[in-house]
Amino acid sequence: MMSKNFMNLQFASRSENESFARVTVAAFVSQLDPTLDELTDIKTVVSEAVTNCIIHGYDNSPNGIVYISAEIDEDTVVISIEDRGAGIADVEQAKQPLFTSKPELERSGMGFTIMENFMDEVEITSAVGVGTKVTMKKRLESKKALMN
Repeated sequence: MMSKNFMNLQFASRSENESFARVTVAAFVSQLDPTLDELTDIKTVVSEAVTNCIIHGYDNSPNGIVYISAEIDEDTVVISIEDRGAGIADVEQAKQPLFTSKPELERSGMGFTIMENFMDEVEITSAVGVGTKVTMKKRLESKKALMN
């Protein structure tokens, strides 16, 4: 089996970098030979978390930095996405389906719900004025294992 592998990434909190983040994390995870569904799930949760950093953490200011780290340990991937922005006053409230702190932007309020549905574990740590970190874990069923 592979030993632990990792990557770190940081970029400006600009919406055009969201697709860059998706593709970069997907490329890193691809070494585990994930199924297409697993890869789609990972790209989706990365998009949701990065978008949250940009819109909620930094209030659409391009001056913030979004931090991503990903680690592979055997068949498990752990992805952390972090901002040093506004923070979340009530994480439990923020996790509720359809809750959004920016209804004027017609956001669906489903970001954390999607993350929790697509990943095995989701941990959210946040402090107002300090920032938010979302750590997500998923065990992948590699296509090689499915064929045996």
